[in-house]
Amino acid sequence: MRKHLWMIGAAALATSAAAQQAATPSIADPDARAKATLGQMTQEEKIGLLHGPMLGLIAAPRRPAGITVGAGYIAGVERLGVPALLETDASLGVSNLNNLRPGDEATALPASISLAASWDPELAREGGAMIGGEARAKGFNVMLVGGVNLVRDPRGGRNFEYLGEDPLLAGTLVGAQIRGVQSNNIIGTIKHFALNDQETGRNVASVEMDEAAMRESDLLAFQIGIENGQPGSVMCSYNRVGGVYACEHDFLLNQVLRRDWGFKGFVMSDWGAVHSSEAINKGLDQQSGEQLDGKKYFSDLMVEALAEGRVKQSAIDTSAARILRTIYAHGLAEHPVTPGGRIAAKQNSEVALKAAREGMVLLRNQDGLLPLAATTRSIVVIGGNAEFGVLSGGGSSSVTPVGGFKKMVPGARAAASAWVKRAYGGAPPIDGLRRAFPNSAISYVDGKDPLVAAAAAKAADVAIVIGEKFSTEGEDALDLSLGEGQDALIEGVATANPRTVVVLQTGSAVTMPWRDKVAAIVAAWYPGQRGGDAIADVISGAVNPAGRLPITFPASVDQLPNLVIAGSDAPPADKETRAVYGLQAGLKPFDIHYPEGSDAGYRWFAKKGLKPLYPFGYGLSYTRFQYSDLRITGGKTLTVRFKVTNTGSREGADVPQVYVLRQGKAKRLVGWGKPSLKPRESQTVTVTADPRVLGDYDVKAKQWVAPAGAYAVEVATSASDPVLTGSARLSRQTARP
Repeated sequence: MRKHLWMIGAAALATSAAAQQAATPSIADPDARAKATLGQMTQEEKIGLLHGPMLGLIAAPRRPAGITVGAGYIAGVERLGVPALLETDASLGVSNLNNLRPGDEATALPASISLAASWDPELAREGGAMIGGEARAKGFNVMLVGGVNLVRDPRGGRNFEYLGEDPLLAGTLVGAQIRGVQSNNIIGTIKHFALNDQETGRNVASVEMDEAAMRESDLLAFQIGIENGQPGSVMCSYNRVGGVYACEHDFLLNQVLRRDWGFKGFVMSDWGAVHSSEAINKGLDQQSGEQLDGKKYFSDLMVEALAEGRVKQSAIDTSAARILRTIYAHGLAEHPVTPGGRIAAKQNSEVALKAAREGMVLLRNQDGLLPLAATTRSIVVIGGNAEFGVLSGGGSSSVTPVGGFKKMVPGARAAASAWVKRAYGGAPPIDGLRRAFPNSAISYVDGKDPLVAAAAAKAADVAIVIGEKFSTEGEDALDLSLGEGQDALIEGVATANPRTVVVLQTGSAVTMPWRDKVAAIVAAWYPGQRGGDAIADVISGAVNPAGRLPITFPASVDQLPNLVIAGSDAPPADKETRAVYGLQAGLKPFDIHYPEGSDAGYRWFAKKGLKPLYPFGYGLSYTRFQYSDLRITGGKTLTVRFKVTNTGSREGADVPQVYVLRQGKAKRLVGWGKPSLKPRESQTVTVTADPRVLGDYDVKAKQWVAPAGAYAVEVATSASDPVLTGSARLSRQTARP
């Protein structure tokens, strides 16, 4: 039986039941409970909450018995009923250090960039609830979920783990995802705080950006996500900001996160992101995966820092209390986890299928080739290891799908770590297509020989080419091409057969020199457990695609704010650098400058008058939608109402977007809707703008200000395609930071 949370002395036994109840903090009062528990803890127990190892790096006989090995472990206090924190990655499903072992599988959701393409907060919540439930079944009570770093550069290696380039879209979706995860009485994080927008030099790079630009972009995504999701923990990032490590950044952690935003949870480090014991004074509460730091800053060295006066006892008590409060606020003590539970694989597979379908973006459909007719006689599928499964991204977020990976290929770049492998699993596209087109002859060609592929395409009614680009934690892409000769392959296939469909499995934007030669393009991203089925559903028309791009697809690298990834030419770290910057320092330190500032993504393109390959918010449908009856209300609040009507012959969902333009400012997304409509059905969409996305952050006044004046409004199908326009005059609005 689990021990009581509160220790009752002999004198208390003589009191009445009513007196006991009055003296004991309410189970619903996590602050009081944390204070009471803290008062009973020894110094060793307090410090024990502040640090933990990666158990996978500890020999099995020395690990705690009866728990699942995951990304991290923080010992609890058994005598006081404080549970251990058992941590696992990530936003795409339950991933842990055993995930390459046969049988250690989980439901793999599509990549987060695919979720962002759905523009659907309820889908995010549903997916979060599913993976949170599987985490609990496997014995985890902390999920390292909630990646919300903005996509500033499409070459970023972890873009597939994030939720796009707009802070409102990303923050709204990550908040919903975290709510879903935490509905299982487990703790969810939001990460990586902050400005960890590229992988190159992430352990040494310093992002140089002024406060207003930070507040209006990356920090706003976190702020909205924290407001909507109420995560139990924030994970600080590897990089430096203004020369200071994010995990010991007083401004970010104490002033912005806690003072301005009122965050009451605890801050955990990323694995290998701690550089001093004094970080606890600057807002860090917990050292994660301490072996990766090389020093036990929050255990042995914390005791030394305390003795030497570099850290005060009050700092240790405050951090321990934050962790305890979070444990109680999320019900971990009342709902303990045990390993060995069964996941609802069949039910959860349907969640993954729904998510994959909703994230598919139809980018091109020349002459209405899609959906393919059921009478199509022959289809050849080319490339992408389509007979084995679908591609997934690499790194700590990688989830071994139910059924396991069917094929693994070493990373394309020699510098990749051993765990960075291209992995294919889940439902194979070739199987899905054969089910969707039972009367068609469907063949497969691996695409390694372009001449063989072109000949097969010429002999078929339709050619479907799977174009892929592998992305992984730990390294950024060198360019925006598909690479590995795929652009030439697609061009040759399309020349042989103009009825060519390209299905892109990528973690970010790519260029398409062959675009005008192919008939149709579908962005499938990394589509997860049921990706092959979802691809077949869209191509066959069983599902009407409703995804919209959450990032801008540039026409070329020349359109990007930075022509090359910052630090890509930095020299390797030497012994001195590693001694100063830690074991994971791979490059010598360098600075990152983002010329776009707060105007990331589509805002940069609008500001510079650039025409992208495909704009943010873009996506086609198998039906048509009409917008009408625009009504804009100004004054103290901007409210936009309009009617959406399905004027086509098929049921489908649309994502009408509302943008606002101020004189001298780039346009900003202020809201959207996602009505699902039957033919000739209409629905009114209402968007009320948050003053933070209308205005600017005033650093001197320490508040958001939307100035009085005229605001132009666009109801659009993308950031580049307004349909209805209008304007309103607003009075001055302010909002707390």
